Amino acid sequence: MLLCSLLVIFAPVSEQSDWPTLLAPSSVFEGDSIVLKCQVKQNRKIKTMSYYKDGRELFLSTYVSNFLIQRALFNDSGQYHCAISGQFIFSWKKTSEAVKIKVQELFPPPVLTVSPSQLTEGTPVTLTCETWLPPQRLDTELQFFFFREDQSLGPGWSRSPELQIPTIWSQDSGSYWCEAQTVTHRVKKQSLKSHIHVQRVPVANVSLETQPPGGQAIEGGKLVLFCSVSEGTGNITFSWHKDATETSLGNKTQHSLSAELEILAVRESDAGKYYCRADNGHRPIWSEVNVTVRIPVSRPVLTLGLSGAQATVGDTVELHCEVRRGSPPILYWFYHEDVILGNSSASFGGGASFNLSLTSEHSENYSCEASNGLRAQRSHVVTLNVTGPDGYRRDLVIAKTLGGLFGVLGFVAVALLFYYWYQKTSGGSSAYNASSPGSQESTYSSPLPAVEELQLMYANDETTHPSPLTVTEELQPAYMNVGAADTDVVYSQVWCTQQTEGSANIRKTFLEIKDSSAIYSEVKKA
Repeated sequence: MLLCSLLVIFAPVSEQSDWPTLLAPSSVFEGDSIVLKCQVKQNRKIKTMSYYKDGRELFLSTYVSNFLIQRALFNDSGQYHCAISGQFIFSWKKTSEAVKIKVQELFPPPVLTVSPSQLTEGTPVTLTCETWLPPQRLDTELQFFFFREDQSLGPGWSRSPELQIPTIWSQDSGSYWCEAQTVTHRVKKQSLKSHIHVQRVPVANVSLETQPPGGQAIEGGKLVLFCSVSEGTGNITFSWHKDATETSLGNKTQHSLSAELEILAVRESDAGKYYCRADNGHRPIWSEVNVTVRIPVSRPVLTLGLSGAQATVGDTVELHCEVRRGSPPILYWFYHEDVILGNSSASFGGGASFNLSLTSEHSENYSCEASNGLRAQRSHVVTLNVTGPDGYRRDLVIAKTLGGLFGVLGFVAVALLFYYWYQKTSGGSSAYNASSPGSQESTYSSPLPAVEELQLMYANDETTHPSPLTVTEELQPAYMNVGAADTDVVYSQVWCTQQTEGSANIRKTFLEIKDSSAIYSEVKKA
């Protein structure tokens, strides 16, 4: 009886010292590993060990063991305890006190922000995946990922919470979100989806320019039509039209504020008004420019206008130069043997003329040149022969004949003076017999109108003072056949008139004066 009582008294004391204790971490964040340990102070033979959460058995083991939660989640929060059981004489079970475990959030779900908030085409965009860590876990490393309509953006997972998009377009509109996770991949969270709308900028201030500038195209050359807008986003469609027709000369659609259309070989019919149309899905706008086609000059044609059938000295000839094609104004140059005679301008097209008074030096080749600033062209050479009139030729022959005759007479006069001087100085005298055996027959023509009187001085044995002797030379040629029948000799006959006191003038030839000397000059007729 006593033994039984002692067992009853000491049993509760020993049992209380063998109650298990549940060991658990004091602070738990999502993604952490949780190790639960059921600790027993005395080594007793334990038959089972079990762990409970909120009264529900989580784990049962037939040996002493810990309970591990690999990755803590929010639903792992609760009241945990453990229990052990065994048998000593009779079966027993002991339970630990409950331990409360609360799993804390490591970082909240990220929030996707867009800057700027109002997006227009062609502008840069910054996407930010925003979240934060608790002070106890600031050393936790995160990485981020961005998505648009189930398509990844950027390089993939990145330590940077920002993504730069250099240029965004209207087709980039859609749903965007981001993800954030720890580098250990234990916690991963996604932001809410955000719809991003990219607005287009309507085209504005369209202009149409040309090359060459000012719409001054040249026939056969290239014409470039430049169409541009000052602003406008997205795909812009440019189209070109002529003379307000619906038919398009060409169109281009591209991500650009300008486009161009080339006309490789301009024709005269390409002149007119051109239009450019720009449209990016909003209201289309137009611009216009007037194109003129300038035509280079063709080869000019030179014509000579004469008053008569033949060009003679003193005539006036009209040189007319004209091109068949060419845009005015046209400048013409006139040439004589590559020497510029003059120039003339045709302001409204057509030809130009130049009047020239002919001289004997104006024979040979003539040409003209035309230019309108685009190209210079030279005409073919036209030859002109200038001849003198009949009167001009007769006067020329007479002048040459008289010049020769006066030259001969001057020579004869010098010879006569020399001979006379020689006779006077030598004191000699000679007689010239005008007639000789077989004298020739003389024929005289009418005397010439010119008469020259010579005052001669002579001396003889009968007078001591010289008497004046007036010698009248009538320039009358005397033609005489001497010797051969076909030989003509021209003599100049000299008459002498001697004046004496108290007597009439005595007119004699030198042949009749015995003491006089006469010199005849002989000119043979060709």
